[in-house]
Amino acid sequence: MEFGITIAPHIDHWDQIKTAEELGFDRAWVPDSQMIWSDCYAILALAAVNTSRINIGTGVSIAGTRIAPVTAHSIGTINQLAPGRTFLGLGTGHTAMRVMGQDPMRVSEFREYLRVVRALLDGEAVDYTYQGQTREIEFLHRDRYFVNLDNRIPIYVAGNGPKACEAAGAYGDGWTTIGRDAEQIGKSMAHIRTGANAAERQLGDDFHTTLFSCTSVLRAGEDLRSERVINEVGSWVTTELHFFYEIWNKMGRKDELIPPHFVNMWDEYLERVNNFSLPENARFRQVHDGHAIYLVPEERRFVTPEAISAICMVGSAEDIIDQIRDVEKTGIKEVNIMPAADFAAGAFEDFATQVMPAFR
Repeated sequence: MEFGITIAPHIDHWDQIKTAEELGFDRAWVPDSQMIWSDCYAILALAAVNTSRINIGTGVSIAGTRIAPVTAHSIGTINQLAPGRTFLGLGTGHTAMRVMGQDPMRVSEFREYLRVVRALLDGEAVDYTYQGQTREIEFLHRDRYFVNLDNRIPIYVAGNGPKACEAAGAYGDGWTTIGRDAEQIGKSMAHIRTGANAAERQLGDDFHTTLFSCTSVLRAGEDLRSERVINEVGSWVTTELHFFYEIWNKMGRKDELIPPHFVNMWDEYLERVNNFSLPENARFRQVHDGHAIYLVPEERRFVTPEAISAICMVGSAEDIIDQIRDVEKTGIKEVNIMPAADFAAGAFEDFATQVMPAFR
């Protein structure tokens, strides 16, 4: 089992990645959402020249906001600064697109995007279509190392739906998810294998699987209602609440789309959304307030013990170790944590000193 962190990308806080390296984490992921955070590649550049061991990459870069050749050259540039320890996480853009009131990229377009990026990063010439015109493109001046393609850059594909998982199998070197339900992970892995078989690929043991979550190691006298715990994990819980609200709203408002741990609060959350000050076509700006950064005070009531238990890994160090061993049995190879930005330092240290040693 490997362990990673995801930071809330602030250009002044790139040094969280250096701290993660010192704490023994294996990977640092920097998300990409242009209306929320600093630029992920700028932060990765700073981290690259100030670290020496930790793997660094996007968590995840958004296909809909950057054309494929730009993404390939951006991560190739980082790989020149951190050769052999750079990876590219790619996704269709749930948040990055929705905070502009747009839908994520369609999976069919995403597959094509993955095809182009993979070929470019492999140093190949590839047909690329832009504004209706298809041309063969490839990186020039390889011998001058404006980008480094000599050290292979793995692509980790974010996705939960069947088609997205098939795309991960066809073009990815790994897969990322936010759910830790064993049955659902098993279904997703089956779709990944289907995609690989269709592309005549053989997935090896090095196919990387990452679970994004949030953790808080309980101290004496604490429980899931304790203020410190809610401070650390609350923004992750509400980020998932916002995610499932968007899915529910876009997919016909069907009750079966509401996760069980949110059912009892759903009507209350809908009342909150309906009372936002912005009109319905602009509410996305308020829905995603605090996204994976801080817990909006008015949403603290939605961070219930039931939701925390379903979404996060919270308990004694021994409890969390047991939870990680359970997800390891499903085929997950990395657990990645993203506590609220203002409380991340303590959460990272607790996890590194009390949980990670059990797996070393």
